Amino acid sequence: MSPESRHLAGILLIAIPTVVYGGVSILRLLINDPRYQNNPLRQDLWRAGHAHAGVLLVLSLLVLRYVDEANLSEGMKWFVRESIPAAAILLPIAFFLSVLKPDATKPNQWIYLAYVGAVVLAAGLLVLGIGLIW
Repeated sequence: MSPESRHLAGILLIAIPTVVYGGVSILRLLINDPRYQNNPLRQDLWRAGHAHAGVLLVLSLLVLRYVDEANLSEGMKWFVRESIPAAAILLPIAFFLSVLKPDATKPNQWIYLAYVGAVVLAAGLLVLGIGLIW
């Protein structure tokens, strides 16, 4: 594993407990906050944000295993290394901030950030896949 990948892996492993803390926070809201309990949209989007954060951080670690073996320029390797963790930030932020108000009945404009996260994620994975095939 390259020093760049190893360094990023360390950062990602340190970041994963924040997702655990987020899960505990959501659990507290489910148990103790009637406003959260009575808003299915907010529950769904916060659950989606939490799930995407965890899965994409784990995917980020997995990608690091392959990026150094890919036939890519150093710039493209950097892009792949950074794109999946960036998506792990962009997608959850979109879900969380789009229903920040406890009485929200529809997502606000922050939800569009999810599309940016999805494009960044797809681009990073496509570049890596192509680099591994060729």
